[in-house]
Amino acid sequence: MKIEAITLREIRMPLVRFFETSFGRTSERRILLVTVHCEGVEGWGECTAGEHPFYCEESTDTAWMVLRDYLAPALAGAEVEGGRDAARHMPAVRGHRMAKAALENAIWDAEAQQRQLPLSRLVGGTREELPAGVSIGIQDSHEQLLETIARELEAGYQRIKIKVKPGWDLDVLEKVREKWPKIALSCDANSAYTLDDLEHLKKFDQYRLLMLEQPLWSDEIFLHGLLQRELTTSLCLDECILSARHALAAIEWKACRILNIKLGRVGGFSEAIRVHDVAYRAAIPVWCGGMLESGVGRAHNLALSSLTGFTLPGDVSASARYWQEDIVDPEITVTPQGEIPVSTATGRGYEVKRELIERLTVRQELVRGLTGAS
Repeated sequence: MKIEAITLREIRMPLVRFFETSFGRTSERRILLVTVHCEGVEGWGECTAGEHPFYCEESTDTAWMVLRDYLAPALAGAEVEGGRDAARHMPAVRGHRMAKAALENAIWDAEAQQRQLPLSRLVGGTREELPAGVSIGIQDSHEQLLETIARELEAGYQRIKIKVKPGWDLDVLEKVREKWPKIALSCDANSAYTLDDLEHLKKFDQYRLLMLEQPLWSDEIFLHGLLQRELTTSLCLDECILSARHALAAIEWKACRILNIKLGRVGGFSEAIRVHDVAYRAAIPVWCGGMLESGVGRAHNLALSSLTGFTLPGDVSASARYWQEDIVDPEITVTPQGEIPVSTATGRGYEVKRELIERLTVRQELVRGLTGAS
């Protein structure tokens, strides 16, 4: 499969409503899209880096630079066997996994189209419907949070995840559990605590959480193991799992009982599948985390979530929760039963809305192979 050219685009999409974590509040997404042009087929990928280097070291701007100056020039003009072969052609750039994932995932999409397969089947997925969960950011008030949860439960979501941080945690959980004692409830700290907060974190146990996600440092696995020994609540690791090696270490050290897999965080489908396989062999359940993706990234998340080990509801919720109009057709929807059907259409399963993408584009570059200019 020859990659003839690669298009980089930045689009800007305002969120329907702000989304706040312990890092801060987001109202508009700057999204970097990658298109690989392969012998009449276009594969699309999305970089999930945020506007600022808070979740990890990457940002929209660092990803643009790395893709424009290093990754795209190395791949444009290359012959690749498919998505699994993409990393071999990338230069020796350390880190920058979200930038690499955007390009690799686009190649997986192109390969699925050329083979006339749904992307979910190409990556090894078997599931036909996926349980949908929802992630709810920090709100302006407890009342606003309760109203939001009620609305999402009414929409059918099977798992509610709320963001927490010091000062927005125990009181919030108390009110949620008082109102809904039996719902599947989890919380995500995004590394907002330290081991100095041990006695405070022990109090989370009383709220019967499905999981407490990434309470400690974003680069720390071992100390999560020490914390897990002190809690009855299952820990889930996110930011510190960058590869299958990290997943294996976390499992061996008993640092968690659940793993979150994000395509961008681990560098694309190839490594995400390896992380899934490590967890599956150890009987560790996994789920797919979200990064406020557009429909392109959301479609990739659905394909990944079709793998056998994704037994917990992920963060892949409906397009309308985030966007007035998504950039894919059809838009992603959730059934009243809280399920998302896995597309059986060729490739990523959702057509891109080209005219809308053009209107939203604020910068664009085309990188050609050696036979053309860039």
